[in-house]
Amino acid sequence: MSSASVTAGAAGVSHGPALDGWVVLAMAATCGLAVANIYYNQPMMAEMAASFGLSSGAAGAVPTAAQAGYAIGLLFLAPLGDRLERRGLMLRMLAALVLALAAAAAAPSFAVLIAASFLTGALATVAQHVVPMAAHLATPARRGRVVGTVMAGLLIGILAARTVSGVVVELLDWRAMFWIAAGLMAVTAVVVRLVFPKAEATSRLPYPQLMASLLDLFRRERVLREAAFEQAMLFGAFSIFWSTLTLHLASPAYHLGPAAAGLFGLIGIVGVLAAPFSGRLADRGAPRRMVGLGILLALASFAIFALFGESLAGLVAGVILLDLGVQGAQISNQTRIFALQPEARARINTIYMVTVFAGGALGSAAGTVAWTLGGWPAVTACGLIFCAVSLAIFGLTRQR
Repeated sequence: MSSASVTAGAAGVSHGPALDGWVVLAMAATCGLAVANIYYNQPMMAEMAASFGLSSGAAGAVPTAAQAGYAIGLLFLAPLGDRLERRGLMLRMLAALVLALAAAAAAPSFAVLIAASFLTGALATVAQHVVPMAAHLATPARRGRVVGTVMAGLLIGILAARTVSGVVVELLDWRAMFWIAAGLMAVTAVVVRLVFPKAEATSRLPYPQLMASLLDLFRRERVLREAAFEQAMLFGAFSIFWSTLTLHLASPAYHLGPAAAGLFGLIGIVGVLAAPFSGRLADRGAPRRMVGLGILLALASFAIFALFGESLAGLVAGVILLDLGVQGAQISNQTRIFALQPEARARINTIYMVTVFAGGALGSAAGTVAWTLGGWPAVTACGLIFCAVSLAIFGLTRQR
């Protein structure tokens, strides 16, 4: 594969010939494998707690630390994609990620495991360098398709991580999973070095000024604000559903265990398949229209959950619509924001993803409260409200 340098300056972008199909697939795989590191721990919590003589509830600190690290990495590491040569930055982060995963695998105490999980989460944001890099290297006519393919890889990583770690912990133990993950990251680093083209820095701002420019970009770019808030509400609705699904399936309506909720996750493959398709439609000049369609599909999904949530067929139909809507809007919104300022794509992605991540956290909290107060009807009402807010943002910004 070519390792030709592709450069970009503040005045424009030069698209190199190196972004062929194999490079895009390698980017998709890198995204998926990197983000999977913050989800491996979820099926292993009981085993990790037992090995340190703790309660299962105490092990919840591990995924919490990983998610907190990811949020910190999004805010403080993702903007570096504009300041440093991207491939070199990714290689350094992957090397550090190997060490963090090895530290988790060999952790002599629970405190060390927590610290290693936090670092793993922060360094797993290497995935958020790949997406703007792909958008940076793609020609405008193919940007949506390329971003959609790379995001499909990220989604597969999220969906597959829990299944893989569940199998590994059954056959071996939780430490083996972290050793395997460290090995996968080492192999990924080799692939990045051999396959990814160089993408030179697009900004010479010192780091403090680089961070300060985030607020200026947020103020100046109306499309960025619109896309970020729309998607934050949609991802919040998405989190409302998935944070309460296990509780709903365990209720008298179903009497099903956590394994059933895991099987519902496999339905998320629909969202993966929709991602490249949404990107192609965005390339044809209608990304904002696709966002509106995505919001309507998410609204329809919660209407189905409200009306037919007591049947498995209703839940399955709703999950399919929810995945199609949220992922379709995500790809289309990313296509829109990456067209704004070529020299600031990493910072634009930072603002967008931090806002979306905050929306997801708000949705998870709101879903838990809604379940406690009113069960499934309150959950579906909460999801409808989040989707309605997203639609209102879409409608108001269109009028402006």
